[in-house]
Amino acid sequence: IRLCRRLGLSGYQEFKLILAKDVVMTEENLHKNVSVDDDLATMAKKISEQNIQAINNTMRVISMEELQKAIDAIVDARHIEVYGVGASGYTALDVMYKFKRIGLDVIAYIDPHIQSMSASLLQKGDVALAISFSGSTRDTVNTVEIAKKSGATVICITNHGKSPIAKLADVVLLSSVRETPLQSGALSSKIAHLHIVDLLYTGVTMKMKEEAMDNINKTAAAVLNKLY
Repeated sequence: IRLCRRLGLSGYQEFKLILAKDVVMTEENLHKNVSVDDDLATMAKKISEQNIQAINNTMRVISMEELQKAIDAIVDARHIEVYGVGASGYTALDVMYKFKRIGLDVIAYIDPHIQSMSASLLQKGDVALAISFSGSTRDTVNTVEIAKKSGATVICITNHGKSPIAKLADVVLLSSVRETPLQSGALSSKIAHLHIVDLLYTGVTMKMKEEAMDNINKTAAAVLNKLY
């Protein structure tokens, strides 16, 4: 960090961004395996394989013990809040959608100010689920610190097990995707995190059994008139 500042940079993150621009080919900023010489079929095949690999790699590193802890905490929670900013914010909204379908008391916040305010009102028995690929997003880490002080159980979904958010969390759900600073929000990263969300959702639904299925029927019926 001192070296970065001596170079006139704001910090390590800016250094990584500048370094990535110099060492990565332009087309690799989009997808690491894609070449400008690839035809459409080859490009499509490479991207598909990369997205599939993201799920396979994630399944190699995610802990079933941690996953079970997360499922149990969510089922037993009085109230659940989901936090994410940027690309992770859209994943947080998907979590809310899925858990709301089975009748859980859940809400997602993607505005950092509202996140912090709401986290300060959590208490023991609540769950805070934070999503951050880097695990170093200042806004999300700050919200998790507040939620932790409030007594909530903290679950995080991240790609970096030694990140600040992982060190704060009670339960860590790891993905395994390679992403450069210029590929932030890449679909492969999002697919890996959505896969973890799907594991959580299915595990919670199976544990809730009849209650979850009853709520799925109710919520599905509630939106029937939204379709032609």
